Amino acid sequence: MNLTNYHSHCSFCDGRAPLEEFVKEAIRQGFYSYGVSSHAPLPFPTQWTMEWGQMEAYLDEFKNLRQKYADEIELYVGLEIDYLNEESNPSVARFTELPLDYRIGSVHLLYDAAGEVVDIDCSPAVFKERVDRHFNGDVLRVVRMYFDRLFRMVELGGFDVLGHADKMHYNASCYHPGLLDEPWYEALMKDYFSLVASRGYLVEINTKAYDSLGTFYPNSRYWELMKEYQIKVLVNSDAHYPERINAGRMEALRLLQAKGFATVAELHQGSWREVPIVV
Repeated sequence: MNLTNYHSHCSFCDGRAPLEEFVKEAIRQGFYSYGVSSHAPLPFPTQWTMEWGQMEAYLDEFKNLRQKYADEIELYVGLEIDYLNEESNPSVARFTELPLDYRIGSVHLLYDAAGEVVDIDCSPAVFKERVDRHFNGDVLRVVRMYFDRLFRMVELGGFDVLGHADKMHYNASCYHPGLLDEPWYEALMKDYFSLVASRGYLVEINTKAYDSLGTFYPNSRYWELMKEYQIKVLVNSDAHYPERINAGRMEALRLLQAKGFATVAELHQGSWREVPIVV
């Protein structure tokens, strides 16, 4: 049943429960391969990222849990690492030298004209307020800035899995209805996934918003394009609560099959493998 998940957040960052509670829930639900991916440290403190001073404890706790539950589940440790700038992104040595099983590369933050960091991973109402206040209401410029950062992150590398590949699409479409149907945006997405394919990254089908918003990241309208480009995919729930580790997984798997995908990527014995979709 493809019972895996590699994108989850525990109390080391903005997750709502200790790491062990996620492991116990994964075992209870029959998961056979599971990974934790706390938000990696940024150069400044936030309410949603780890601090560098927590890294040793994070890795030690994971190591202990991997040993404790070795007979019940395969456990893996990763980080979700943001592209912030050229000095803080998944490719820098401070991240690549960590003893991790995998890395997720994501973009959550932009700079406004004054150099202030703006978090655009928020509700549609908050997103609109931030676009109006920080970017003079120019949401199309914000979209282009967001994808410029994604392009640069993909070019620099240092990660295995592309996290919520078009996370902005929902908020930007609420602000600017019809955005996804505009030719320039369609061309942008083709260029984007073409570059992703050329670098060989895995792309997660992020199910976090499926139950609440009815959408996946990336938007399912691009899954045929990813199949055409031979991009390998995996299904992740981006869970912040143990009880939500399985949210949207079956719906995503069924739709992947309908779009022509026959396999998903899973970690087994320390390596990524293509596994048939079974629903």
